[in-house]
Amino acid sequence: MEHYLQEQGTFLHVGCGPKTIAQTPFAGSQWQELRLDIDELVKPDIIGSITAMPSVENESIDAIFSSHNIEHLYPHEVPIALAEFQRVLRPGGFALITCPDLRSVCKRVADDLLTEPAYTSPAGPIAPIDILYGHRASMAAGNLYMAHRCGFSEKVLVGSLQAAGFQQVASLTRPQVYDLWALATKEKWPEQHLQKAAKQLIGK
Repeated sequence: MEHYLQEQGTFLHVGCGPKTIAQTPFAGSQWQELRLDIDELVKPDIIGSITAMPSVENESIDAIFSSHNIEHLYPHEVPIALAEFQRVLRPGGFALITCPDLRSVCKRVADDLLTEPAYTSPAGPIAPIDILYGHRASMAAGNLYMAHRCGFSEKVLVGSLQAAGFQQVASLTRPQVYDLWALATKEKWPEQHLQKAAKQLIGK
């Protein structure tokens, strides 16, 4: 079976928060979004944790999009969540993951800029301390789901995905915006299809 980036399918938007398909790399496509979050206030389609998704059937999802939520897990929970990703993905499916890049963040910390804004987001100024431990303003307002409990470098994220059984991983680090991306396939894709998908979804 030949695998490639489909023009349509169903992607599971895990840890979606208030975001929808319009704020993902799948925007403007024919893909269908299924939103999952532990916080019922963001009105997801499925309420639950990425470490246990019993309401999502085995091999029922074409793709998974995880934006800035795996860092909210404890380190020992990361393999559990990635195993769930593997379980729900169909053969030929893929996971697209983005999270903070601790290497680039720690360079600012080493320059004694821990609490100085690194960039401005829709939620306001973001400092290295927010990237490392979670958005302070959100947590101060009572949203403790925003706390960060682990972190990744590109090497660690790629290694975690490989250890979880993903066959190929194309990764990209963006120091200018302090994040990193990984496209991980459940089964081996032809190299040209992997690179085309990586370029389309993460700009690599």
